[in-house]
Amino acid sequence: MKAETRLFGTIDIAEDKLITLENGMVGLPDYQKFALIFDEETKEKSAIMWLQSMDDPQTAFPVIQPNLVKPDYNPTVNEEMLAPLGGLTDENTYVLVTVTARPDVKETSVNLKAPIIINTETKKGCQMIIDGDYPVKYKIYGAANAGKKTED
Repeated sequence: MKAETRLFGTIDIAEDKLITLENGMVGLPDYQKFALIFDEETKEKSAIMWLQSMDDPQTAFPVIQPNLVKPDYNPTVNEEMLAPLGGLTDENTYVLVTVTARPDVKETSVNLKAPIIINTETKKGCQMIIDGDYPVKYKIYGAANAGKKTED
């Protein structure tokens, strides 16, 4: 299908790639169809991807896998909320968190409090607010640069 987007113009999205969030995103319950957009020219998905709303071309969220910036990320989730996604396993569970970019890159953060959990087999997902000490604004500058050498 052809999809109009604010950031990428008109793009082709295969119907079988659409993700359904039956309850939408936190604060946006009416947006239920999404596509995960990344640079197809690279061999692997880039760290930052876009969760593009198919219901509103103006709405897209930068997202990242949380373990890339917080390797020990392992929140306790509400199993009842996950039941509609279908049987989740280690192989079919894909977790993303939203990224908030700031002009000062050192202030860029991810929301570890409200992950998006997707069943890659059923293409169903949900965003949930989790219990525990995970912050809404977890700064990622240090994590993103942990493996890079710095020059004096």
